[in-house]
Amino acid sequence: VTEYLNYSVRIYPVGRLDKESEGLLLLTNEGDLVNRIMKAGNYHEKEYQVTVNKTVTEEFIRGMSGGVPILDTVTRPCKVTKTGKNSFQIILTQGLNRQIRRMCEYFGYRVQKLVRVRIMNIELGDLEPGKYRDVTSQEYKRLLELIAPSSNAPVRPGKKQPQNERMCTNSDPRKETNRKNANTTKRSQNRLHGTFTV
Repeated sequence: VTEYLNYSVRIYPVGRLDKESEGLLLLTNEGDLVNRIMKAGNYHEKEYQVTVNKTVTEEFIRGMSGGVPILDTVTRPCKVTKTGKNSFQIILTQGLNRQIRRMCEYFGYRVQKLVRVRIMNIELGDLEPGKYRDVTSQEYKRLLELIAPSSNAPVRPGKKQPQNERMCTNSDPRKETNRKNANTTKRSQNRLHGTFTV
């Protein structure tokens, strides 16, 4: 993603999307923002639109919402809303590996499309794949308010974060050749830079 954007300063993604997923991705060079946003203990929201291979039932919605046993743990209760016959919206406050896909598989469903549409107050909106935009001053101000009480302990213990970093938003490419399908939001130096989708 960063190679595709060829941004004027060194930036890197906040979090990740697996290669089959798409949507919003934040890019930054500000390590403190990364830690405060991504640390699971801070309970910051990430919202996804999901399409599955069969009819979404009330039983499925209740099961997904209440916590699902995957990866030797049980997922946190979360908000799940049916949006169509085979689609739903889910809001998570944690980021386990392939979490939504594993949760769906537990109930016998297979994810056909997964799009991240929001990270905290930053929304994907109508940003087209392969494009990026600057984070607005209002978005950045609100983001700082939301993360102010959050822990900034490193997401990866023992690994130092670079100094004077920046951040932006985008969506993780599914393949190297699909990186052109990304949405990114950017901002000025030492700030959130952008959103990007693949």
